[in-house]
Amino acid sequence: MLYFAHRGASARQVQNTVPAFALARRLGASCYELDVHLTQDGALVVHHDYSLQATAGADVLLKNLTRADLQKYPLVNRFDNQTLFVPELKEILPRVAPDLQLLNIELKNDGNLYPGLEKRLLEELYARAPQMLSKILFSSFDYDTLARIRELDKTARIGLLTRFFDVSLALRLGAESVHMNHTRFTPETAQVCHRNGLNVYLYTVNEAPLAQRLAEQGADGIFTDCIDLFV
Repeated sequence: MLYFAHRGASARQVQNTVPAFALARRLGASCYELDVHLTQDGALVVHHDYSLQATAGADVLLKNLTRADLQKYPLVNRFDNQTLFVPELKEILPRVAPDLQLLNIELKNDGNLYPGLEKRLLEELYARAPQMLSKILFSSFDYDTLARIRELDKTARIGLLTRFFDVSLALRLGAESVHMNHTRFTPETAQVCHRNGLNVYLYTVNEAPLAQRLAEQGADGIFTDCIDLFV
């Protein structure tokens, strides 16, 4: 089983921030998951939602902000007194690079909200972290986003995020894995994936007994907020 630190050690630090990933690494993580968006001025930033409403109490969209604008919106921090802001991807990469096994980068790009996101992301990785490329897994709920990644880089590792399992979509992309909510997972799903050379990674699993049961049913990995339970 692979255990992905979901948005870093997000049960113990503000999700998708530098401290969250730094803590995950200190706790022993070697697999991580994060989400990327594109700001108005072309910065790749790490955040889950399209808006800052839930994380900073501001009803603003990341696509309408510049990297400088992000410094106006401190993130809600219930863990300690640190003042934290939405980080750029370039701040996170060095934190997860040592002893990295796998980094799952989810492209938040439903409906191609960020035209050019795929090209911009690959350029950033080629420039800043070429040694990490073989350990990066690109995922998205948006099929066309992953198709554009595949077109731009024939060697890219791809994981299809799906709410409605269809193995043919993963095979068409040349994906290596299928990612889905653990509540939709069945042993039959694992069997179909494994017959077709695909791994199955499940989110979000924060209890050890549940993780054990899913592993017994054929899951190959989980995304967890509580990485310290598993590594």
